[in-house]
Amino acid sequence: MAELKYDKKSGRILFTKEMRRQYKILAPNMLPVHFKLFEKVLQRAGYDVEVLKNDSHRVVEEGLKHVHNDTCYPALLVIGQMIDALNSGKYDVNKTALMITQTGGGCRASNYIHLLRKALKSAGYEQVPVISVNLSGLESNPGFTVTPALVMQFVASLVYGDLLMLLNNQVKAYEVNVGESEALVDSWVDRLLEQFARGKGMLGEEFRANLRQIADEFDAIPVNRVPKVKVGVVGEIYVKYSPLANNHLEEFLASQDCEVMVPGLMGFVLFKVDNRLDDIRLYGGSSMKYKAVSVLKEFCTKMESAMLDALKDHPHFTAPSPYAHLRTLVNGVVGYGSKMGEGWLLTAEMLELCESGYENIVCTQPFGCLPNHINGKGMIGRIRKVSPNANITPIDYDPSATKVNQENRIKLMLAVARENLAERLAAEAAEATQAAKTADTAINDRAEVEIVADDRPSGDVIEVKVSLTPEKPSAKSGKKPEQV
Repeated sequence: MAELKYDKKSGRILFTKEMRRQYKILAPNMLPVHFKLFEKVLQRAGYDVEVLKNDSHRVVEEGLKHVHNDTCYPALLVIGQMIDALNSGKYDVNKTALMITQTGGGCRASNYIHLLRKALKSAGYEQVPVISVNLSGLESNPGFTVTPALVMQFVASLVYGDLLMLLNNQVKAYEVNVGESEALVDSWVDRLLEQFARGKGMLGEEFRANLRQIADEFDAIPVNRVPKVKVGVVGEIYVKYSPLANNHLEEFLASQDCEVMVPGLMGFVLFKVDNRLDDIRLYGGSSMKYKAVSVLKEFCTKMESAMLDALKDHPHFTAPSPYAHLRTLVNGVVGYGSKMGEGWLLTAEMLELCESGYENIVCTQPFGCLPNHINGKGMIGRIRKVSPNANITPIDYDPSATKVNQENRIKLMLAVARENLAERLAAEAAEATQAAKTADTAINDRAEVEIVADDRPSGDVIEVKVSLTPEKPSAKSGKKPEQV
């Protein structure tokens, strides 16, 4: 066991360079595909990282033991997952560290790390160090450094994860061979991990070529695109993405024969980076920090553009809107100063989903999460004024909320969605029928058919001449009729 060293100011245990060589680092899971790639990036950087996959009810029970029930539900789950892992006996608790992110904003997520340390003390694991992953300078450790190279690799992994999630959701709802889309996701994760192990596929033309090939291979999967209810999923970042937190919401929607759209993680990253620039512009700050954050935003925007470019040759897929467009959508709807947690981005994502044809929306929110209640549930009425077709249902998640009740509320939303879909299809069919009748009438009124040649013994027509009588000139336009 490495010697324990403490921060002189806060008294917390530091993650040292010696620990980096000896310790296993456990990290909570949120996005299964993304986090597999993040795990490999950190392993390549020399950290023995493992993303946790334990998701039994013990996770909730451990969270409730050590975190107050009124505290943020994602905090309860993340801390419960880590304590449950330490209790499992699988890890040497004297050579194990925990890793957690901190955004640095006003959201309670920035305080998870303090709640986690309190829980570790309560559970008897006070010797376990906690690593903060942040770009805000909140905490630092001698044995862990967020380098520019690490950030770039994280961003590349994020884009791959976003694209795989996007295309998988748009293909698996219609695939002819069930499971083919998921199999392709697994195949690409394996290929990318192999490339990452060789230091390949993260930047430049290799990165762009991979994105194009991913799009090509998903577009080649046989599909039967019958009309289906399209559902978007938004909300607090952890509950929106984590199957543990949202009771496997995507699987449930798929079981209801829906196509699911979940906005990618890149929008949230750009939102947070953009907020840092706003803060410096409004309240002052280091010019060097402003330049560094500006460079990061420019890099993330270029990576986002690379993904969107890969989709341009595939009209079957609905590409997400760039972050710049999301920002314009909320202009006049909600203020840009509403930026705690997911802030105005949550409202923007709902508006974008309505704009893209995914007007049926599940807004996932931890019970008592103020930013989400304001920018999610609180904005539904305003969104319906902008997009009258919006069919939004907010769903609260916490330990006392039952899965059955949550799914029943979603089923009510889906019932309305199916009625709207049936009405739209009937209207389109009636419009198409009327257009066909109009076209037939116009042709019959003007058509004159003449058999030009019929010299076969059977009497089969081998040449037919059809002449259309020119329309009469318009009295208003004075134009001559077109010669036919």
